[in-house]
Amino acid sequence: MSHAKNKVNWCLNKATKELQEGKKHRGLVKVDVDLEKAREHVTKAERNLKVTIYLESGGYTDWCSSSLFYMIYHCFLAMAAKYGYETRNQEYTFALMASFIEDKMITISQEDLEKVCTLNIPETHESPETAVSIREDYQYSTKVSLRNKEYQDLLQLAKGILDKTKETLEM
Repeated sequence: MSHAKNKVNWCLNKATKELQEGKKHRGLVKVDVDLEKAREHVTKAERNLKVTIYLESGGYTDWCSSSLFYMIYHCFLAMAAKYGYETRNQEYTFALMASFIEDKMITISQEDLEKVCTLNIPETHESPETAVSIREDYQYSTKVSLRNKEYQDLLQLAKGILDKTKETLEM
């Protein structure tokens, strides 16, 4: 079993245990397929794209890293809802997407997922630059201007994932 599938199973078991203990789950659960919820997440992703363009035009590119990341994340939540999952944890969501990619349930590539997040830290222990790391850098640092290349790369990645999410919802 792949790392992603092991992680998804662990996440599902963890949430099941939390629910059995009467707690609110903090991870990943199997639920009924909810295409309406999936469409609502796509609508939110499209709104985040508009927010990004507005922020960029006003010179607030540091906030574009967050709006683009959450644009992508809502796409992932849309695909989770399409296939009957509810997730409350980014790491678990990324593992679920990796599992979907392995099973050819979504058309997003493994390479694009790796541009969003790092599921396995390389042996060098140097984390590659991802949408997650860029968002964290601009959210928690004092930087106020996203470099144009970072902005353009994130924008293209987010738009591509949005397009593939819409394709997935039509499948």
